[in-house]
Amino acid sequence: MGSPLAFAGARGGARATRQLGDRLLFGLCALAALIVVATLGYLAYQMIDSASPAISRFGLGFLTHSTWAPEFGKFGVLDLIYGTVVSSLFALVIAGPLGIAIALYLSMIASPKVRAVIGPLVEMLAAIPSIILGFWGVLVLAPFLVHLEPGLHSVLGFIPLFGAPQPIGISMFAAGIVLTIMILPIVSALCRDLFLTVPEDLKDGAAALGATRWEVIRGVVLPSTVSGISAAMVLALGRALGEAIAVSLVIGDVTAKHISIFQPSETLAGRIANQFPGANTSLFVAALFYAGLVLLVIGLITSLAARAIAGRFDVQRSYARAVAQ
Repeated sequence: MGSPLAFAGARGGARATRQLGDRLLFGLCALAALIVVATLGYLAYQMIDSASPAISRFGLGFLTHSTWAPEFGKFGVLDLIYGTVVSSLFALVIAGPLGIAIALYLSMIASPKVRAVIGPLVEMLAAIPSIILGFWGVLVLAPFLVHLEPGLHSVLGFIPLFGAPQPIGISMFAAGIVLTIMILPIVSALCRDLFLTVPEDLKDGAAALGATRWEVIRGVVLPSTVSGISAAMVLALGRALGEAIAVSLVIGDVTAKHISIFQPSETLAGRIANQFPGANTSLFVAALFYAGLVLLVIGLITSLAARAIAGRFDVQRSYARAVAQ
């Protein structure tokens, strides 16, 4: 048998090794976080620096004016902001409930065999390049919408959102459908993983008390994952806000505000992608960077608002506040 001193020394060495591992892990995690913060900070600095001529020239009026005339040195992004926000929200309104429904089906209703087939197929939508979706939108979706939009207008035309359609099918409606396809796998995959993390004991307990499957979903699964669902929605919205290529092919490249989603429009990302290669003056380039900075701020505001909403409806935090009170 070893001496007590040798045994104590071995324990001390093992403890020192574990502490060193903890420090290394902490350092690596902190370094990764600092790299993210530094990257975002550097990106914001470069955007502001490149946009500074336009910021000095137009100020906040850049956000409140609609004229975009590079040949006259006049730039405003109000219509572009409108097109960006409306097309993205339209896509989220469709993809959100549909993605949650798909996630609920895959996690709680479908058999393992069906889940193994449908799950990967839905996720494969995320692997389709945006340019391919854009081509599909131009060649397949737009001609189909030429026949669909008049019918929707005849039924829902009393709602300004469904005003008179254009005869070409290139519209904000087409852009919203394309964006829906792009963000649907994000919502469904994240929500499915969230629903699978709900403890089986909670669901079994509710079912044992006589709750139906819908009551289990409504009373246990959704409240337990609402903050995560909010985060999934924000991630999907950020993807929609920043899409350029696919949207620019089907939205119409028209700088104008229309209440009707059947009218053509344009987005910030689409305008930057379309016109940056042909920007021939320093003010034009600065205005495009300014538009990119506006898009970055919109994404930041969206993320902060979503975190506030998620914190407001986080079940664990709400329970902790109730106990504290």
